[in-house]
Amino acid sequence: MAHEEMIKDNSKLSSYDAYFEKVQSRKKLPQSLQETLTAAFASILVSSFPEVPGGKVIEILADTSIADALKILSECNILSAPVRNPDTENSSDWRDRYLGIIDYSAIILWVLESAELAAVALSASTATAAGVGAGAVGALGALALGATGPVAVAGLAAAAVGVAVAGGVAVDKGMGKDGATAADKLGEDFYKVILEDEPFKSTTVRSILKSYRWAPFLPVSTECSMLSVLLLLSKYRLRNVPVIEEGKPDIKNYITQSAVVQGLDRCNGRDWFDLIAMQPISELGLPFMPPAEVISIQGDELILEAFKRMRDNQIGGLPVVEAPNKKIVGNISIKDIRYLLLKPELFSNFRKLTVMDFMQTIASQDTGKVIPPITCKLDSTLASVIRSLALKSVHRISVVAGEDDEVIGVITLRDVISCFIYEPPNHFDNHLGFAVKEILNQ
Repeated sequence: MAHEEMIKDNSKLSSYDAYFEKVQSRKKLPQSLQETLTAAFASILVSSFPEVPGGKVIEILADTSIADALKILSECNILSAPVRNPDTENSSDWRDRYLGIIDYSAIILWVLESAELAAVALSASTATAAGVGAGAVGALGALALGATGPVAVAGLAAAAVGVAVAGGVAVDKGMGKDGATAADKLGEDFYKVILEDEPFKSTTVRSILKSYRWAPFLPVSTECSMLSVLLLLSKYRLRNVPVIEEGKPDIKNYITQSAVVQGLDRCNGRDWFDLIAMQPISELGLPFMPPAEVISIQGDELILEAFKRMRDNQIGGLPVVEAPNKKIVGNISIKDIRYLLLKPELFSNFRKLTVMDFMQTIASQDTGKVIPPITCKLDSTLASVIRSLALKSVHRISVVAGEDDEVIGVITLRDVISCFIYEPPNHFDNHLGFAVKEILNQ
């Protein structure tokens, strides 16, 4: 077992190294500039980074229900929050006070997983006939079996009312016979169902935290350098880094990838920023992924497939494209799934809801028009990309080419941050050894 864990850890570390080595080899910046800028970030203390809006980090108690946690994240317009253990309020050690970070995406993914289990339960006879165990069916439950009729819909409906899953045992109560009606009723008030019915009503953040989180809880001290934080947010794939003050148990600040990129945008006009950011992205080797590796979704595919694809690839968004040339027509983000929960009218057409239908329905609630995709060209400057990411508060931008705006790449917040730093020799061992080991253990 120890040998297997070591292989797993080395594999993760190799993936981080491979990504960062690709970045360094492609961005073609003078070594002297990189060393000077990296040294500057190493001299800046985390305590100097601006505090979160309002000056107080939003936290969620571990015993909060999933429904209430979702409401907190939605109402505060944040994607994640630290989870505090109410049983250790008197502890002076942050290790006791905090259990981890709950991500908006993790909550929604848990909802989808629950839907899968219910779909399997209500289509148990179909699964058995197909030679698949009720607990072994993968993503999207009955849909994965090719069931697209009432039984599949009933399975997804039952996910919300929690009628068919008990300890992983499938129980067929005949709801499959009235699947269409069940789905239609679900569409009337899906969010109310989450608030008032099982298993959603009694499931707490604590119970799903470990299984559904995408990253560990790794706080840094206020005396830590910003270089270490930037490396955690880029090379080591963290989306957020909590900040603690030594000797005190509470989180003082919460630094996210978005906050860093917004900070970079405010540096426009400074010499060090302009030396890098005024270059075309192609000169910096962006986008770092080749066109063949871009994961996208077509507008006529089901919206559930889009969210499944994000989950399976652990990414937060997808460009929406048209065949055959991958012409971009929109963007879909993991946080957009909240509309399926908070806009129940979307659910009434769940069986036929395509990505394009989903985007158009959302648009009808706002401007009346589908929001144009956020894109850039290979000759766009990095500064313009940063400005788009910061102003629109998005996490990725699609790179397009040609008259048809064919998607040839994606630039993420992680990629942008990586352009401004590199990892000095021995920095891993001297400053990040403990943190990275925690990441590898997840």
